[in-house]
Parts: sequence; structure tokens; C-alpha cells
Amino acid sequence: MRAFEGIRVFDATQGVAGPHCAMLLAQHGAEIIKMEPLAGDWGRSIGKKHGEHCAYGLAVNRGKRSIALDLKHPDGLAIAQTLAADADVVLESFRPGVMGRFGLDYESIRAKNPKVIYLSVTGYGQQGPYRNRPVTDSVIQAYSGWMSINRDKDGLPQRISIIAIDVMTGLYAFQAVAPALFLRERTGEGQYLDISLAGSAAAFQAGKMIEYRLEGAEPAVLGAPVGTFQTKDGFINMNARRDPHFAALCNMLGLEEWKSDPRFADQQKRIENEAVLMETIRPRMLDKTSAEWLALLEKADILAAKVNDFGDLFDDPQVKAVDQVVWLEQNGFGQTLPVPQIPGQPKIEPGSFLAHVPEPGEQTDEILAEIGFDSARIAALRADKAIR
Repeated sequence: MRAFEGIRVFDATQGVAGPHCAMLLAQHGAEIIKMEPLAGDWGRSIGKKHGEHCAYGLAVNRGKRSIALDLKHPDGLAIAQTLAADADVVLESFRPGVMGRFGLDYESIRAKNPKVIYLSVTGYGQQGPYRNRPVTDSVIQAYSGWMSINRDKDGLPQRISIIAIDVMTGLYAFQAVAPALFLRERTGEGQYLDISLAGSAAAFQAGKMIEYRLEGAEPAVLGAPVGTFQTKDGFINMNARRDPHFAALCNMLGLEEWKSDPRFADQQKRIENEAVLMETIRPRMLDKTSAEWLALLEKADILAAKVNDFGDLFDDPQVKAVDQVVWLEQNGFGQTLPVPQIPGQPKIEPGSFLAHVPEPGEQTDEILAEIGFDSARIAALRADKAIR
């Protein structure tokens, strides 16, 4: 049995953060009704679109049922209000005040369902001077200080090329909903949850913020020699900051004299003299292939890994041994798609409902039938473009 079986979620979120939260709830057994506009969730078109899907949309929408409604049509809006009022959990990601215009805000839903758990995902939160600003993941990477600690060799701040803050916001949203459901079981009370991308990015960087306060704006070196090194045929990442690891690396590189050099006597001294270490080590790493270095480093118990692309990762024996990636079929694709298992959740079963990603409005008729609409009424709604 999955923890949230019997829990119904009305998912009015779009993009990545809110849908990711809903997907995690689905994988734990909750029934997710994903409400989309007739054209579909805009998160289905992040990057290249493949039919009705994109890569991120496929990642965050497994295990849901989709209903496509026009909220500007009175019948479409009435359906949304009915579904929201009947839900245990409501998720939304509109700008502050938008759901209120549709009678779908927390106060409106709570008046009909006092036990509802209602979560809003926004860029900056429900309060403050930035509350109505539009955001993307890259904007919050800049705003939150994230890019200030990720600079290239010339000091230019860089964003990481993954929608990381949206994904982590989905995780923080999930960890807010889960205890709220547990608390409701104990008290019988629902609650309102305000989750923002800016707040999630800040929480994730707590250690770096404290470090900034204690040590200043320049990103601290946590150890040396630590970093990414080019080899004869690629790159490896190595961490040899501990005393025994550093000594073993000195032997490996033919730099035995470094072991007694006062500049490198301990971890703090090596941090202070990182530049000298790196400028000597880097050219020597070009003498061997990544595989050759990894064999030597593993024998010396030095922390290291090859810099893989995802193709390398799919073929990795460790990944295969623990079934870390499962290959799923999806309608409209002539090939299986890789999806990583989610830590702490039951394994994904290929072909199951929880492995399926719906197209926009795929279950519209099914959901409407469950709340009392007959086929003639559904056909009329479709003809009137209230539903898709």
C-alpha cells in the first residue's frame, strides 16, 4: 500500500515546480487530477517539443489524469470549482490574486472544504514588493546568489544548464504537503502553504549563506587538490584533500618531495597554496586516459569519478546493478525513455499507470463522468469549447 492512497489532489500548476510536487504525490499513491488549459500546460513546451510533450514535461507528469478546461468559459470554471472543492489537496502556481478571480483561491475552497490543504507555488511568495514579478529558473539562479558562486575561469557568473531550482521547489513543496496531510490526520485541520522558488533556492543554499557571513563574498576553497582535471581522453573529478590521499597522489605523480614541503603540510596549508598545487598537477593529468587514472586512484583509495555524459551513465555497471534508471514506453514515441527511480519510493513499473504521462485532456471525459456528467452533456461542452 502506498502512503497517500485515497488522497485526491487537484493540480492546477504548470511548468516544473508544482507538477513535480504533484508527480511525487502520485508516485506515493495519491490520485492527481491535472487541470490544464485547452492548449495544454505551458510546461509541455520547455525546450524542444515532441508531440504533446517535452523532456521536462515527461519527467514531472507521470501518474496523473489530465482534464483540459477553459476557465473563461462558465461551464469550464464551474467544473474546476467542483473538482477543487472535492480535493484533499489543491496545488496552484498562478501569480498572487489570480486564483481569487476564478473563485479558486484558498478562502473560497476552504469555505466549502475546511480540511483542504492548499499550496501555492510562486516566484517570490505571496507578500513583498516582488510578489507579482514573473520569474524563470534562470532568473532565480541570478537573484538567489546561486550564480555568484558558480563562475567560469574569467569570473563570469554562470547559470547551471538544468532547471534545478524548479525541481528543488517541487521537492520542498512535496515535503510541505506530506506533513500537512499527517497533521490533518491528527487534528482534522487543513492549512495554507506558501512555497516560492526564491525561498527554496535560499533554503538549499543555507550553508553557503552562513559561509558568506563568516568568510566573505569570495567562494571558499573547501579543500585542495580538489576539482575537475582534463585527461588524455576526457575529464575526471578528484578529491585528494585529506592527508593520506594527498600523500598517495604525490607518490602517484612522482612528487614525493611535496609530502615534506611545509607549503602542503596540512589541509589548511594546501588550501592557501591551491594555485601552486593545481598548476603543477593539471599538466601531469594529461599523460594518461581517464580509465588509467581512475584505476590508479581507486587503488590508492582517492575519491574520484569520470565526468560522464548521460549515455555513459546509462551504460554504467553500478547504475545497472541497482536498476537506477528504468526504460519506459510512452505513447507517440518509437523508443523507450530513461526515467530514474526516485529514492525512497516504490520502483517504477513499466506499463503501469504511474509510469504513464497523459496528453492534455486525455481523461477529461472519464473525470467528468465521475462527477455526474453524461455523454450528451460532455459532447455539448466539447462542442462549446469549454473542454478539450
